[in-house]
Amino acid sequence: MQQEFIFDHAPFPACHAATLADCGPQGLVAAWFGGKEEGAADVAIWLSQRKNGRWSPARKVAAAPDVPCWNPVLHVARGGTLLLFYKAGSSPQTWTGFLQRSQDAGATWSMPEQLPAGILGPIKNKPFELADGTLVCGTSVESYRAWGCWVERTSDLGITWSKHGPVNLPGHLYGSIQPAIFGTADGRLAMLCRTRDVHRIVRSTSGDGGKTWTPLAETNLPQNNSGLDATRLTDGRVVLAYNHTAAGRSPLNLGISNDLGATWIPGPVLEADPGEYSYPAVIQGKDGMVHVAYTWNRKRIRYASLRPDELPQPKTLGKR
Repeated sequence: MQQEFIFDHAPFPACHAATLADCGPQGLVAAWFGGKEEGAADVAIWLSQRKNGRWSPARKVAAAPDVPCWNPVLHVARGGTLLLFYKAGSSPQTWTGFLQRSQDAGATWSMPEQLPAGILGPIKNKPFELADGTLVCGTSVESYRAWGCWVERTSDLGITWSKHGPVNLPGHLYGSIQPAIFGTADGRLAMLCRTRDVHRIVRSTSGDGGKTWTPLAETNLPQNNSGLDATRLTDGRVVLAYNHTAAGRSPLNLGISNDLGATWIPGPVLEADPGEYSYPAVIQGKDGMVHVAYTWNRKRIRYASLRPDELPQPKTLGKR
């Protein structure tokens, strides 16, 4: 496993919420939000590109007048367009969703497009692209006394949308947010979600492309009211980046599943020291490597890469 910081020095004191995309020959792209502190009016979306083993200097690619930006999400669509989703507003309760597009792996960007009222786009984690090009986006709302997950689908890369859900954890109005969605071998979808009051990662599945979902159910993994992300590898295993704790934001771990996220075994530990290591993004690149980016003590964004054969292999392959 190799680990490095995406930047050592930047024009902001605080940063959070990394996202990753693989643009093939044009390299990896990472984005995050940065500014004085989370929620400050100067917080914008920053981006870096990795070519030939080196990250480019961080540069600002999206901002909103007088309000902070939040939770960028990158996705390379099948036609090659790089999408950047993000939110802007004084707090999560007031967010508006935005979308920008790049045809050159993030070197230049279109003007921001405001998403329709009630549509936020993928709230933290990358969308899942179906065979017909439809994006299935896990989203959520943090309201005054209730949290909840939904799915937003777009078949034309963000021009028109449909909303599906909510996806609930029975008996828990302060239930779950920030779904991570991945595909299964038999064509179904699964989501894993952050929770606030049950202290377990929860899971749901869909058999119709994300239009309907089973009720959320607890997994065997702890949850610390912090972000997570997951991806299915080409060999069928699912890799989850998360904090294996019910409190605090250390350690930061990888978990491995062979039954589509129902049960997990431990993988490598990315960070074990005291501190905040949080909001990871995980993808499998076109080179076959597993790539992870995450918040490092709110000061920097750290990147890790490892070969799939460095990850443990569960003994049985389930079909749940």
